[in-house]
Amino acid sequence: MARVKGAMMTRKRRNKVLKAAKGYWGAKSKHFKMAKEALMKSGNYAFAGRKQKKRDFRSLWITRISAEAKNNGINYSTLMHGLKKADIALNRKMLADLAVSDKAAFADLVAKAKAAL
Repeated sequence: MARVKGAMMTRKRRNKVLKAAKGYWGAKSKHFKMAKEALMKSGNYAFAGRKQKKRDFRSLWITRISAEAKNNGINYSTLMHGLKKADIALNRKMLADLAVSDKAAFADLVAKAKAAL
């Protein structure tokens, strides 16, 4: 049986890691072992970042809704409770968009929420 040498696949695997680590500072972009460690760590940061992004956006939407609700004489939690009682099912992303771009429509929603309370 013929002997199989693994040099080609090893080189390919290492080049793949080094290519992904391109642009990293210092030896992390040049040395395979350090590049591999840096990639594993950056992968963990990226995974956590994708979850964090969702939290950050929700927080931003709530802040925008709250600010516009205060301009209309109601606080955030009372507004959300009123909307729920009025059977208005709008998510926070859409409410925040209305609060920023269409203040008249948002004021109408606030009036409906106040009426439902």
